[in-house]
Amino acid sequence: MSSSNNARDNGDERAGTTGNPRRADAPPARPTLTVGIVGHAFMGNAHSHAWRTAPRFFDLPLRPERAVLVGRDAYRASQAARRLGWAAAETDWRRMIERDDIDLVDICTPGDTHAEIAVAALDAGKHVLCEKPLANSVAEAEAMAEAAARAAARGIRSMVGFTYRRVPAVVLAHRMIAEGRIGRIHHVRAQYLQDWLADPDVPMSWRLEKDRAGSGALGDIGAHIVDLTRYITGEELTGVSALLQTFVRERPLPATASGPATGGSLTGTGGDGTGEVTVDDATVFIGRLEGGALATFEATRFALGRKNALRIEINGSLGSLAFDFEDMNVLQFFDGSEPAATAGFRRILVTEPEHPYVSAWWPAGHGLGYEHGFTHQVVDLIEAIAADEDPVPSFADGLQVQRVLDAVERSAAADGSWTRIPR
Repeated sequence: MSSSNNARDNGDERAGTTGNPRRADAPPARPTLTVGIVGHAFMGNAHSHAWRTAPRFFDLPLRPERAVLVGRDAYRASQAARRLGWAAAETDWRRMIERDDIDLVDICTPGDTHAEIAVAALDAGKHVLCEKPLANSVAEAEAMAEAAARAAARGIRSMVGFTYRRVPAVVLAHRMIAEGRIGRIHHVRAQYLQDWLADPDVPMSWRLEKDRAGSGALGDIGAHIVDLTRYITGEELTGVSALLQTFVRERPLPATASGPATGGSLTGTGGDGTGEVTVDDATVFIGRLEGGALATFEATRFALGRKNALRIEINGSLGSLAFDFEDMNVLQFFDGSEPAATAGFRRILVTEPEHPYVSAWWPAGHGLGYEHGFTHQVVDLIEAIAADEDPVPSFADGLQVQRVLDAVERSAAADGSWTRIPR
């Protein structure tokens, strides 16, 4: 944090934000972490909500201050800043990075801009939170990981935004496997199923352009199940055999066109004609974990009826665990030591105060939602920065996921041939 930030009052309600003097017994003001965000569409909205909410529910060592929002269009950026609670708007992320009072840069743009913004911010001494996938290529991800390593030597921290790691039920699954509750892992089955592209009349967007998005379902949602497999099992994938498929090759151009800076705009030329889809609509691949377990993966945006079905099941020598994000407050657990006459999957409602993150929220049984993962991400990042520790998942984690995605694409291009994943 800049020295000016450290001297700033944290605006705690107990300090009297209406101008009343601070009570003599009130705790001292906490240092401020001044944040700038690049992008204000889907992910920009989710991240903005998290920066606002985290200090209101969690006792944080630093108080985040939403200083500036960056978007390509000045009017839209100013409107977004006002709506989302950012103090100012800017149209050039470089000018935001040049500001001495900015401590952290939050990147919520398409993948083709991640590397340039992240490396510049880290080299300028700013902490960085970057949306997933980390980059559009292994080379870009390597450059980002190298910049993160250089910055870490100076106490500058970085994190990649795999927010499903912050779902309490997922954290519980990770802990149970680390404790040996299901024994040696034999199988992993991971799916991420959506249907928002099943209609061929859905218009073109940047997510369907390889030079902007890097890949389609593979990077957009497949990256999540790759990362969750690594996180929950604690093991790396060693190789894959894969197929990619594009079902709709051309789509109508949207009626509204704008440029690349905001991270959520559609592309096109005013609604006339069609555009070429240059990414995958779906992928399936098999893999092997370093401990010998077999894994299957499926990511598609063409599974009619499935809205956000991120599912993962792990079978071990002593039991099994299963999770489905469409029932996100529940973890299914099978204990293989129980008598066959009464054995079965047990439904664990992960809403007790003993469960990860939950004590800051609602009474038991009052479930959490999609947005809470982003809030927990902010909490973990702030705590790591305050403790002068590297947060996880790191840019090195993001690089390893990128290597898996790259291996999937290379395997699919070679008719599914077995492709090893470098470490």
